[in-house]
Amino acid sequence: MWRKSSYSPDGDNCVEIGAGIGLRDSKSPAAHLPLSSSAWEAFLASAKNDDFGPFQNA
Repeated sequence: MWRKSSYSPDGDNCVEIGAGIGLRDSKSPAAHLPLSSSAWEAFLASAKNDDFGPFQNA
Protein backbone atom coordinates (compact mmCIF):
# COMPACT_ATOMS: atom_id res chain seq x y z
CA MET A 1 0.00 0.00 0.00
CA TRP A 2 1.42 3.37 -1.04
CA ARG A 3 1.06 6.55 1.03
CA LYS A 4 1.51 10.13 -0.11
CA SER A 5 2.98 12.80 2.11
CA SER A 6 0.52 14.96 4.01
CA TYR A 7 2.72 17.87 2.90
CA SER A 8 1.72 17.29 -0.73
CA PRO A 9 -1.17 19.71 -1.25
CA ASP A 10 -2.49 18.49 -4.61
CA GLY A 11 -1.46 14.85 -4.35
CA ASP A 12 -0.18 14.77 -7.94
CA ASN A 13 3.43 15.85 -7.61
CA CYS A 14 4.94 13.99 -4.69
CA VAL A 15 6.97 11.09 -3.42
CA GLU A 16 5.12 8.08 -2.06
CA ILE A 17 6.32 5.48 0.44
CA GLY A 18 5.21 1.88 0.45
CA ALA A 19 5.79 0.02 3.72
CA GLY A 20 8.23 -2.79 3.01
CA ILE A 21 8.26 -1.82 -0.68
CA GLY A 22 10.14 1.42 -1.26
CA LEU A 23 9.79 4.90 -2.70
CA ARG A 24 8.21 6.06 -5.93
CA ASP A 25 7.33 9.25 -7.77
CA SER A 26 3.57 9.77 -8.03
CA LYS A 27 4.01 10.83 -11.66
CA SER A 28 5.68 7.49 -12.49
CA PRO A 29 4.09 4.89 -10.19
CA ALA A 30 5.18 1.84 -12.20
CA ALA A 31 8.83 2.35 -11.20
CA HIS A 32 10.02 2.41 -7.61
CA LEU A 33 13.19 2.36 -5.54
CA PRO A 34 13.24 -0.70 -3.26
CA LEU A 35 13.93 0.30 0.33
CA SER A 36 14.20 -1.85 3.46
CA SER A 37 12.54 -0.83 6.70
CA SER A 38 15.92 -0.25 8.33
CA ALA A 39 17.08 1.97 5.45
CA TRP A 40 13.86 4.01 5.70
CA GLU A 41 14.27 4.37 9.47
CA ALA A 42 17.89 5.54 8.99
CA PHE A 43 16.75 8.09 6.38
CA LEU A 44 14.03 9.45 8.68
CA ALA A 45 16.45 9.68 11.61
CA SER A 46 18.93 11.62 9.45
CA ALA A 47 16.20 13.95 8.17
CA LYS A 48 14.92 14.62 11.70
CA ASN A 49 18.50 15.26 12.82
CA ASP A 50 18.93 17.74 9.92
CA ASP A 51 21.96 15.81 8.64
CA PHE A 52 21.21 16.85 5.05
CA GLY A 53 21.40 20.60 5.64
CA PRO A 54 19.18 23.18 3.99
CA PHE A 55 17.54 22.41 0.67
CA GLN A 56 18.97 24.37 -2.23
CA ASN A 57 17.61 24.59 -5.77
CA ALA A 58 20.16 23.64 -8.40
